[in-house]
Amino acid sequence: MTSAPLGKDELQQRLGHSAFIDFLNLTVLSADPEKEEIAMRAAMRPEFERGRGTRQWHGGPIAAIIDTVGDFALVMTLGRPLPTVNFRVDYLRPAIDTALTVTARVRRSGRLVGVVDIDVTNETGQLVAVGRATYATAG
Repeated sequence: MTSAPLGKDELQQRLGHSAFIDFLNLTVLSADPEKEEIAMRAAMRPEFERGRGTRQWHGGPIAAIIDTVGDFALVMTLGRPLPTVNFRVDYLRPAIDTALTVTARVRRSGRLVGVVDIDVTNETGQLVAVGRATYATAG
């Protein structure tokens, strides 16, 4: 049984249920259950730097953020966190001295798996990374 879609405020609150996800310091910008799309902002922090003082994002935090925002695109409609089955990331350009906007779109939400495409842009709107993730939806 599917619960009612979660709103922006409830999704923001649920980000805090995990210490790791809370550390990612994500802010829900928009949540649209009809379009099956969610957008979050990720602010740079020193722990995310590729090299100390460079203000360049390391790929690891970007990957973690892609996985998290992708999962929450499905959480928004299914009402529960889902385990990741697989995901990939393509890094397109360095992200330097910028916050990131991460937009996830559900491509399929099936009985067993859900597939989500995720775009990561810098503050000027340039695409810096793209991801695709698969999550186990069987409950």
